[in-house]
Amino acid sequence: MVGSDRTKGEISKMKYKLFEEVVLSKDIPEKRLKKGDVATIVEHHPVSDGEYGYSLEVFNALGDTIAVITVLESAIESLTEEEIFSVRSLAAA
Repeated sequence: MVGSDRTKGEISKMKYKLFEEVVLSKDIPEKRLKKGDVATIVEHHPVSDGEYGYSLEVFNALGDTIAVITVLESAIESLTEEEIFSVRSLAAA
């Protein structure tokens, strides 16, 4: 949520940074996305009481945007150095 009511304190409490790549920790079937798909954070949605949210942009293997979604913080995880990228067909989601 963009606006003057957002404080530095709210943003500093958020686990993930703007434009950070993250991994979905659950399927989002209405967008044909699967747990393990990688997305980029494009907006923070701080809340005064409850779980933070994020808008994510998801790209195909060629770099084209295929979805923009808003999820709660519990629906994403950080990438780790022990993970590698793989490719799957979006049609098979």
